[in-house]
Amino acid sequence: MANEKNLTILHPRPSSIVAALYTLRDLGADVIILHGPSGCCFKHARLLEEDGVHVLTTALDEAGFVFGGQRPLTSLLKKAMELFHPRLMAISGTCSSMIIGDDLHQAVLDADLEIPVLEVEVHAGYRDNTKGVILTLEAALDKGIIEEAEFQRQKILLEKATEVERLYGAASREYLAPERGDLKYEAAGRLLQLIREGKRGLNILNAKKETAYMFADITAAVAEAAGGQVDTLANLDDQVGLPKVRRDARNVARDLRERNVDFKLIGGLDEYPVTGDAVTRLASAGHYDFAVISGVPHALPSSALQGMEIFSITNGPRQVRPLRDLGHQHVIVELDLHPKTMGVTSLVESEFGATLRALNKAKAKEEML
Repeated sequence: MANEKNLTILHPRPSSIVAALYTLRDLGADVIILHGPSGCCFKHARLLEEDGVHVLTTALDEAGFVFGGQRPLTSLLKKAMELFHPRLMAISGTCSSMIIGDDLHQAVLDADLEIPVLEVEVHAGYRDNTKGVILTLEAALDKGIIEEAEFQRQKILLEKATEVERLYGAASREYLAPERGDLKYEAAGRLLQLIREGKRGLNILNAKKETAYMFADITAAVAEAAGGQVDTLANLDDQVGLPKVRRDARNVARDLRERNVDFKLIGGLDEYPVTGDAVTRLASAGHYDFAVISGVPHALPSSALQGMEIFSITNGPRQVRPLRDLGHQHVIVELDLHPKTMGVTSLVESEFGATLRALNKAKAKEEML
């Protein structure tokens, strides 16, 4: 079923508009205007405020649907300039604005601002949410915010990310029910048992963008518990990616090093769908009995993990079943991880990391008695 080209997905999927919003944030937009109803993308629009982005809305209503919303958009562009004095502003289209055919570019011309304004003509009707990212990057390329080489690099990554989701992720089944995964206490207990038996493991951080702030806490907890019995790999290369992505990679790498966690690089925080080759190469250099994968475990090829007992930590309740189908014996879900990693600049404690530390401490205490 995963290979069906026109597979109908019945469960809700991420929106192209939301993908555009997060990409605008990564590009450094200070203000984003959603040209549509006030409730459009409400949750993510407010979450982005935690990252210092002012997200405004033209609040289109029935009158706007009939008579258009270009004038209100022009007025809001001017108002946003007065209120926030941004260096880079952006407008994101919505289903409503695209249907009524408002001209975003003309609104920008009429506002006559002295700063660049990215115009993203996007709606939520695309099959893959990555389309919103591509449309945003095209607007950034047009304004000279990014170079052609980076645009082409991003397109390759997005194509691979889409492929991973269709084959092994939340777009791989017609319907996926949300699941809570394994009990963290039981999974942590089994992991500590393997460590106490002297087994060797791979400790892999393969996280997407800001989610690394919490997933890396698990990476740190595993390294603390296992010491030299694990080799740690992390996609924390801060030389690649959009501005915010690079900053996040630097911050997470800094915090891991402060916790005395040594790691080998397998890519950047936007390269999670293509880290498989690096993991395969590094895994083949030694013998490993288990692997702990935090972030996007389904992006790593099963061939690189053969013979290992796998502990996969995801933040997607709909990702549990696909991971079990891939043969991952232990699947743990960090619920509400993404909201907890918005607006932060240092590691955030994870439930699994806290459980592993507490259980490890308790077992060490028992052994001393």
